[in-house]
Amino acid sequence: MSGVKHQKWWGWGVEGIGFNPEGKPNFAPFVKKAIGLDISKPGTPPKFEDLDVPAPVIDDALRTRLLDVVGERYLLDDDLDRVVHTLGKGVRDLMRIRRGDLRRVVDVVVYPADEAQVQKIVDLCVDADAVLIPFGGGSNIVGALEPMPAERRTVVSVDLGRMSKVLEIDDESGLARIQAGALGPQIEEQLGRRGWTMGHFPDSFNHSSLGGWIATRSTGMQSDKYGDIADIVRGLRAVRHGEVLALRPLPSTSSGPSVREMVIGSEGRLGIITEAWVNVHRVPEVREIVGYFFPDFTSGLDAMQEIHTSDAHTIVTRISDANETEMSFATQRAQKGRKKLVMNTLFGYLKRRGWDLEKMCLSYIGFEGGRRYVKQNQAIVKEIVTKHGGIVVGTGVGSVYDSKKFDTPYIRDFLLDRGATADVSETTTPWSNLKHLYDTTIEAANHAFDTAGTKGFIMCHFAHSYHSGACLYFTFALPDNDKATSYQNYDTVKRAIQQNFMDNGATVSHHHGVGSEHAPWMAEDISPAGTKLQRALLEGADPGNNFNPGKILHDGEPGIAMHSYDAPAPGGVSGRAEQVPSA
Repeated sequence: MSGVKHQKWWGWGVEGIGFNPEGKPNFAPFVKKAIGLDISKPGTPPKFEDLDVPAPVIDDALRTRLLDVVGERYLLDDDLDRVVHTLGKGVRDLMRIRRGDLRRVVDVVVYPADEAQVQKIVDLCVDADAVLIPFGGGSNIVGALEPMPAERRTVVSVDLGRMSKVLEIDDESGLARIQAGALGPQIEEQLGRRGWTMGHFPDSFNHSSLGGWIATRSTGMQSDKYGDIADIVRGLRAVRHGEVLALRPLPSTSSGPSVREMVIGSEGRLGIITEAWVNVHRVPEVREIVGYFFPDFTSGLDAMQEIHTSDAHTIVTRISDANETEMSFATQRAQKGRKKLVMNTLFGYLKRRGWDLEKMCLSYIGFEGGRRYVKQNQAIVKEIVTKHGGIVVGTGVGSVYDSKKFDTPYIRDFLLDRGATADVSETTTPWSNLKHLYDTTIEAANHAFDTAGTKGFIMCHFAHSYHSGACLYFTFALPDNDKATSYQNYDTVKRAIQQNFMDNGATVSHHHGVGSEHAPWMAEDISPAGTKLQRALLEGADPGNNFNPGKILHDGEPGIAMHSYDAPAPGGVSGRAEQVPSA
């Protein structure tokens, strides 16, 4: 009715698109080996009519005032729209939706057309002591969209989907002013018409917005060149009660503590972002993703570090460990003809060189710029890869990655409908700690699988290089056949991984944000003094607790998060529960 398209209420992406294992003969055996699950049975997506959606809580006076602002077409309180705007796309969200476990659902959804309407909505809602939750693409996976379970006030979801335009481009400065509701494809299509790119391509690119990227401190796949969203955003506007925060697009400032940095990562708690000035770059002449093989993960990590400190300039440096490499091969279509012959010849050659193919790791490295510049950088990288025992596979493998890079969540949903739970945890740590963190996280997850009494699988890839360190991105899966224990088993593994990050010199999250999912570890991550500063900021800026309350820092709810399921306390696996904040 609103004209704004949304993802499925029960899963990732739009209706009619999903993962199909047909033509991928190695996928079913891989899943059976990894987690003991037979995927031959048909999936069982949930039915909306089976959901018991609580009635909206909104008085007639506020509803009438909101109608006066946006009009009847752009105020929706039907059950479907309210459910779509309540849960994100984290595995815990999707587990709950499949079990009909709805708690506090948003009461009404409004679609403002511009900043002026956002201001009116904010002022009306704060004056009425209602709760405001901004909504972009709905792809959040850390519980940043859902109202708090005990919330008794009216909850208004402010969907910015109508605010999706590139408003202007400063060609001389390489800056673009873009509305916060614009999704990744909308941004790149509008910029591309004039020869520009923002260069920001997170995994959620197709279904996430500029405002969401800013609110969660997003990082895109090409961050080696373009930086994360904090590097890209130079100025912004955010609506607060009775005022608009306006930050000009300056290249750098010394204006005291950075207000821009306060808003980046604030997850809607400091106001509703309406637009931003961002760095943009001319579309490059050449863009290539090249595939490489390494004999093991350690040699690949060493190569990634040397590439980062070399004279090479890349847009992507990524390597999967042996488990993720195996999974990547398992999701490929059956090789035929010349392609099959080439791969068999290559694997035979590697065996003769003494490679253990079960330890082999697949890497992707991206280059862009002028043709000559790209070739120069590829030559430097090839020398480093060879030095560390790796080989160049070519752009054919790289193009497969490039075409499928946004599809992984569909595999997760496919497995979830057949009795498996899969989730991710990502973090950063200094180069000197990278291998240790990898080893201890794998060990912690495997111990958690044993503690839960279930077969499990964990894999990892390296991505996003920095001067002092890098990001490790872990994916884990376990069977979900017993609904009585599935929540607890999932929590046991998730907590073990997150606690290991804290115990071994890493951060709670690299680019997914905090939400309610990661909030219990914030005091360990940034110290109690750090959370004290954050709390002072959030409470001082929003004394009525009207802007997305309960995110980033807990407001008194028990357990790991507002949607925990009687599992051990966050330190339960490692015996460090006393370090978890009880704010």
